[in-house]
This record gives sequence, C-alpha cells and structure tokens, in this order.
Amino acid sequence: MHLKKLTLLLLLYSIGSFSQNLSLREAVDKGTANYGFVKAKGSYAKAAQETVKQAKRDYLPNLNLSAQQDYGTVNGQNGPLYGLGGLGVASSGLPLPEQNWNAAFGALYLVNMNWDFFTFGRTKQRITIAKADAERQQKDFEQEQFQHKVKIAGAYLNLLASQRLQISQQKNLSRAQIVHKNAAVRVKNGLLPGVDSTLAAAEVSRAKIALNQIREQVKLQNNRLVELMGVEPADFAVDTTFVTTVPKAMLTRESQTDSVNNPIRQFYKSRIELSNKQLALFKKEYYPTFSLFGIYQTRASGFNSNYAVDQNSFTQSYLDGINPTRQNYLFGIGMTWNITTIARSSKKISAQKLISQGLEEEYKAVDLQLKAQEDAANVRMGFATENYSEAPRQVRAAQQAYLQRTTLYNNGLTDLVDVTQALYTLNRAETDRDIIYTNVWQALLMKAAATGDFNLFINEF
Repeated sequence: MHLKKLTLLLLLYSIGSFSQNLSLREAVDKGTANYGFVKAKGSYAKAAQETVKQAKRDYLPNLNLSAQQDYGTVNGQNGPLYGLGGLGVASSGLPLPEQNWNAAFGALYLVNMNWDFFTFGRTKQRITIAKADAERQQKDFEQEQFQHKVKIAGAYLNLLASQRLQISQQKNLSRAQIVHKNAAVRVKNGLLPGVDSTLAAAEVSRAKIALNQIREQVKLQNNRLVELMGVEPADFAVDTTFVTTVPKAMLTRESQTDSVNNPIRQFYKSRIELSNKQLALFKKEYYPTFSLFGIYQTRASGFNSNYAVDQNSFTQSYLDGINPTRQNYLFGIGMTWNITTIARSSKKISAQKLISQGLEEEYKAVDLQLKAQEDAANVRMGFATENYSEAPRQVRAAQQAYLQRTTLYNNGLTDLVDVTQALYTLNRAETDRDIIYTNVWQALLMKAAATGDFNLFINEF
C-alpha cells in the first residue's frame, strides 16, 4: 500500500499537480480572443467596412468654401502668363506705362460646387469593389479564426497525448524499480546471480531516460499551446476524461458532410470576386465623365472704379478693402474625356484578367487539397475506430504476460530477460493505447478541418 501511494504521488507530480486546469473549449476561446494574427484580421475586416462607407460618400459633390484677404499692388501688363503649379500671382489692374507702388487691401470670398453626376457606372462600381473587398477581408478573418481553432485543438490533443504518455512512462519506471528491488533482494540472498541486479538497474535507467524525454515533449507541447492561446507562459493540465471515449459523430456517422462551405474555400472565392469587380471597373474607364459645377463669388478691393483714370483713387483702409462690393455666379455642365486613358486601361484590363486567372488556379489547387484532406480524414477515422477497439485488448494481454513473467521470475522459474521483454511489451502497449485514443479525436479534428465545420469537433465537449 505504501508503494502504491508513493507511485500515485509521483504521477500527480509528473503531470504537474500545480498546473492550471484547462478545458479544450477554454483553450479555443482564449486563443481566438487573444491571438495577435486573428485580432489583426478582425481589425482589417472592420476597416474594410469603413472603406465601403467612404466609397459611398465619394459620390457626394465637392463643396468648397474659400476666403482670402490680401494687401498688395495691382500693376498689370499686356502679355501671356500661365500660373504653372499655382504659383502665379492673380493681380489685376491697368497695364500702365510704368511701375507704381500704390497698394491697398482686397478680398475674395467664394463657394464652389463640383459634382461628377454621371460616370458610366464607375462610382457605383467603386462602391461594389469596396463591398467585395470588405467581403474578402471578412472571409479572411473567418478562415483565420477557423484555422486557428483547428491549430489550438490540435495542440491541445498533442499536449493531452504527451501527458498521458508521461503517466505511462512513470508507471513503467515504477515497474522497473519494483523489478530491480526484488532482483537486488534475491541477489543479496544468493538466490540469483549478480548480473540480474545489474540488468534490472540498467532497465531502471532506461525508464528514467524515456520519462525525461517525454517530460521534455510535454513542455514543448505545452508551450506551443501557450503560444497559440496568446497568453503568458504557464503549465496547463488538460482534460483527459473525454479521450477514453469515441466521439458520437463517429458512431452516428453525423460527420459525413462535405467541404463546400469551408472558410478557406470561401476566402479564395472572395479573392476571385474582388478581382472580377476590379476588372469591371477598369473597363468603365474607357468612358468620359459628366460633371455639374457652380460658383458664387464676391470680391472686395481698396481700388476705386475710376482708378483707370486716376491712380490716386484708392484707399489703404483695411475695412474698406475687405468689404465686398462685387458678386458673380456661374453654373454649368461639362464633360471630360482623356482619350489616352483607353490605351492605358487596355493594359490594366489585360493584367487584371491574368490576375483573375491566377486566383482561379489557386482556388482549384486549394479545392483539390481540401477534397484530398477530406478523403484522407474519412479513411483515418475508419482506421482510428478499429485501432481504438484493439488497443485495450493489447494492453490487457501485455498486462497478463507481465504478471505471468514476474510471478515466474519471483519463483525462480524464468530469467530476467523474459521479465524485461514483458516489461517492454507492456510499456509499448500502453504507449500505443495512449496514442490511439488521441488519434481517434485527431481524426475527427482532421475531418472538421477538411469540411470547414469546427462544430463537428467542438460540439463533442
């Protein structure tokens, strides 16, 4: 009884009795909420929705308000002038025979409206593109979430398998230590040759090495799960109760679905849709733009109306110079059509067609991958179920063989080699069982990943 209690304490210690308990659902929820790449894709999707709103508002007319107050001279000159880059000075006055430095205040106030009211559908198509891009970003976010859930579940199962293997290896070490203890007592009493004790000690060392190796794997798998969850490093004790049962979906065949709605496939479809919408916009660039425009302007000047005949007829009063005295308005309709756009757009269209073709080929490749993955998952589920039934039989047979060999050995009817072989067989059977039990759930996870239905897996918990 004392030995059994000691073994139990060792097992509890080996799996981390001070670890945090973590269920699979908790791991998935924390990971999807905290992981940086998933959060980033969510932000991109929200930003794309804002871009749709911005694209709709681009259809609104331009309405500009302007006001300026100046002080300067108004010397004019006959001759051509082009305000290159907006750097010219808009001084207006008489082309006098000589320069003078008469200066006064002036002001200009205006309202300008310009509206591209008909663009042969280009504005509407830009809104459609913004919506398609928002859809693509949303699908990207959804497929990132989906793939991350699968990764977390896979890492959780790997950690679970490692922790179960650690328990099995701890049991194996305990059995090796019992064999070594019994052998040492019998050697000491002269009932067995000394080599038996040496061989038993070697087996204990081998068991310790195997246990340390699996402990290392537990830590690595734990840290991988920590990384995917996006949390601070910690040791987790996972739930091992469910792994000893077969998923209901595998028993009832509810898992026989297809992968048409897989988020990964939908994401690649959305990329093609966006490219096709961009292609439609480039085709509309062949056509002109029709615009409505209107301007209301009022001006003020410190130069009087008779300044043409009397160059002294001006005032340098600030208030008189900025008080508007003349108004003008203008409205009209116009058309702009850059003919060379036709040549440029033709190549943009050719390039976009090739991009669409490339995206379609990527979709076909992904489609084949998902179909192959689904087929492999179906086969794996069948084999996993069969192996699940065989694993307990193997363990029971190995346990019986080990019990027989140790009983014979303790009664001097067999040698330590037979006991060691039985010990190895039992350890291998327990290891196979731990892996097979986990593989059943890994197979279901693979099926969920292929079909794009994560609920097929997570609803088992």
